[in-house]
Amino acid sequence: MMELPFVTVIIPCRNEANFISACLESVVANDYPRDRLEVLVMDGMSEDGTREIVEAFMKDCPFVRCIDNPKRTTPCGLNIGIKNARGELIIWMSAHNQYSPDYIRLSVEGLLTHDADNVGGVIVTVPRNPTRIGKGIANALAHPFGVGNSYFRTRPTGPRWVDTVFGGCYRKSVFDRIGLFNEQLTRGQDVELNIRLRKSGGRILLLPNIVSYYYARTEWRSFLKYNWSNGLWAILPFRYSKNIPVSWRHLTPLAFVLTTLVSAALASFYAAAAWLLASVLGTYFIVSLAASAQIAFKEKKLSFLFMMPLIFGGLHFSYGLGSLYGLIKVMSCMTAATPKES
Repeated sequence: MMELPFVTVIIPCRNEANFISACLESVVANDYPRDRLEVLVMDGMSEDGTREIVEAFMKDCPFVRCIDNPKRTTPCGLNIGIKNARGELIIWMSAHNQYSPDYIRLSVEGLLTHDADNVGGVIVTVPRNPTRIGKGIANALAHPFGVGNSYFRTRPTGPRWVDTVFGGCYRKSVFDRIGLFNEQLTRGQDVELNIRLRKSGGRILLLPNIVSYYYARTEWRSFLKYNWSNGLWAILPFRYSKNIPVSWRHLTPLAFVLTTLVSAALASFYAAAAWLLASVLGTYFIVSLAASAQIAFKEKKLSFLFMMPLIFGGLHFSYGLGSLYGLIKVMSCMTAATPKES
């Protein structure tokens, strides 16, 4: 019988006291042999008791270790974990998620039985608080109209070759070949690394039987702020990467917001701009209403038909406005870096 590969789970975190305990409980409850497993938690100098929670796990689970991440950001934590990993396979997990008991085993089996360089699973999005708006936000983040072709969120019915996955199970040799995570990218470091992986000839496989659970924000202001930040970091990576560091779906909200704002500004002067504005917003509303009707039917609540267009609009406009702000910042930096003619 072939010996199972030694696996290193890496979990970067900072100030995750509300989530790290449930995350680690789900990880250590996995059915992968403990003598073939280590769990590295890279703590970004937490100040909320996260460290103490991890250390409590270390007393009962000697295969769990905590490592300082003095730079505090996610990519720095990931790179520290990779450098300290003893495993030939590395699985990146998020402190915000909980994992099914077979998550590690199925990830390893998927990597070993398919010609893939990175294997990941799907996210089941659940609200942190089971309020109606919380359920609406969770539905928006799991619907194709909300997140496009982000298949690990929309849960395809079968295996699929994709451009990126949540976290992922990598051979450690992948990082020797393409390099580590870009530490200048506070967000989007996974997308940028997977783009490099695919450009090197690597392949990324999504297996829907690998399941984790993500607890989405349920406060409206927090939801908008988070999407703004995500939109901002869909553009800022262009300052730090030689490649196109995002997928086209990440730029769609920017195109939508730009088209809406420009056509609205010109609508008073040009009839064509007014027609464009009406066409864009009209089409958006019709598609949004159709997606909302699907969700209302699934939830068996008519109220979702009226609430979901607002949530979809909040998601897309906050993301797009964040991207617009990021575009202004990137262009300002490019202008400042351009030498002036004497």
